Amino acid sequence: MTLVRYNPFREMDILQHQLNHLFDESRLTVGKQNAIPAAEISETEEAIHLKLELPGMNKEDLDIQVSKNGVSISGERKEENKTENNGVTRTEFRYGKFSRVIPLPAHVDNSHVTAEYKDGILNLTLPKAEEEKNKVVKVQVG
Repeated sequence: MTLVRYNPFREMDILQHQLNHLFDESRLTVGKQNAIPAAEISETEEAIHLKLELPGMNKEDLDIQVSKNGVSISGERKEENKTENNGVTRTEFRYGKFSRVIPLPAHVDNSHVTAEYKDGILNLTLPKAEEEKNKVVKVQVG
């Protein structure tokens, strides 16, 4: 039996390589669809604020559904038809349908959600449910 010295940095290098490989493969499949919108989430005592980056989208093309513990958003970025007489048109824009589900860190009152869409940014304000606002947890000292 051969003894091999444990090297934690080697393990981290292997993990990093595997993660890079995973994301490289997922990028290939995403190229066939519209990119999943980037999200930013923040939380206050009263509400959860969710921002989604949706450039070039019309608000009529968005479908937003909110449950007490998550937000589901889907939409479609429609392709513009362009023709050129003297050359080839190349585009790096992504068109097509997308869908994303974002779990929330606390239960929300989904009947009082407000949404604003301006300059390609969707802002959702999700007020917390009353039981989340008044949640008190008793801690036992061991």
